[in-house]
Amino acid sequence: MTAMQRSQATTGRGKRLLPPLDYGVIFAAAALLGLGLVMVASATLHRIGDAPFYYFNRHLIALSLGIISAVALFFVPVKQWQKSGAALVVLGLVLLLLVLVPEVGRSANGATRWIPLGPFNLQSSEFMKLFLVVYLAGYLVRRQEEVVSSVWGVLKPMFLLLLASVLIMLQPDFGTTAVLLVTAMGMLFLGGVPLWQFGLLAGLAGAGLAGLVYWSPYRLLRVTTFLDPWADVEGSGYQLAQALIAFGRGEWLGVGLGSGIQKQFYLPEAHTDFIMAVIGEELGLAGTLAVILLFAFIVARAFSVAAKAERAGSRFAAFVAQGVGLWVGMQAFINIGVNVGLLPTKGLTLPLMSYGGNSIIVACIIIAMLVRIDYEISTGYPMEHGG
Repeated sequence: MTAMQRSQATTGRGKRLLPPLDYGVIFAAAALLGLGLVMVASATLHRIGDAPFYYFNRHLIALSLGIISAVALFFVPVKQWQKSGAALVVLGLVLLLLVLVPEVGRSANGATRWIPLGPFNLQSSEFMKLFLVVYLAGYLVRRQEEVVSSVWGVLKPMFLLLLASVLIMLQPDFGTTAVLLVTAMGMLFLGGVPLWQFGLLAGLAGAGLAGLVYWSPYRLLRVTTFLDPWADVEGSGYQLAQALIAFGRGEWLGVGLGSGIQKQFYLPEAHTDFIMAVIGEELGLAGTLAVILLFAFIVARAFSVAAKAERAGSRFAAFVAQGVGLWVGMQAFINIGVNVGLLPTKGLTLPLMSYGGNSIIVACIIIAMLVRIDYEISTGYPMEHGG
């Protein structure tokens, strides 16, 4: 039975029971959001004596805002996103510039990444990822022939991508820059960029990221440390070593929810960058694999929806779905890779799970966009605009 047939399940009188939504994606995202809320609570309830629910309450508020935003934006037609692409990317660039303005941007832990808006801090780089995916999808539709046949057609969006990357690196935020570059490059490749051009651009991007690592002492230390964290376990290798110990303690089924030791005394950033290590310790290999499989399912569904949109003639929707799949898959891969010692520490959240209001809200929005695309395909809603 196809997704369309399942969604149109009817009663004996022929009335539809459920709207034609991708309930698989909704369930997977809800499972990750719910488990993330539980693990943030588990990782932080011991941290503040008189306010043990501080992080949990803030995460719950962010989750509520994310769900409200997702529900509201689900009702925005895909063609409206297509019309708004240029305006959104300009807004994103303005927000990135505002972060760097003295007395406007807010700094913490040596980074300036937030714009205070009352009790809420806006992280413009998170929204820039969303805006750039929408803009690039529209550009690939409008300039498809130019992208395939002309170097200039590829260079024009690369200039915009370079500008956004520079502004994000000035914050600095290497992890977000890497995700942004990989997502955009992947979309260009899937959009038909000739292989030799893509290889050249990928090589230049890789060389640029390598240069940023080499010429930055603290980034270079992260790279050399991850190769052997036990060489300086009390210094630069401390964070990764403690994460690996957490996974080791978890074994097959974990030590039990709330019973982890590493989060209490040893593991820094347990509720943000290293929440996967807490899952590994308390829920074991079983919990870790369950999270990975849920992310894999969402990514696979994103590309499946993209294929359906392509067959339906909506290339913009197809490119957006591909961008969502690349973004979620790459960010989850980097975060989990850092936690298990496969990649150097990046300071990147786990989508849908880590503590962080902006990350949660944007993740909910892109899931809503993916569900909306599938809904419009299933119902035959007119999707294209000027494409």
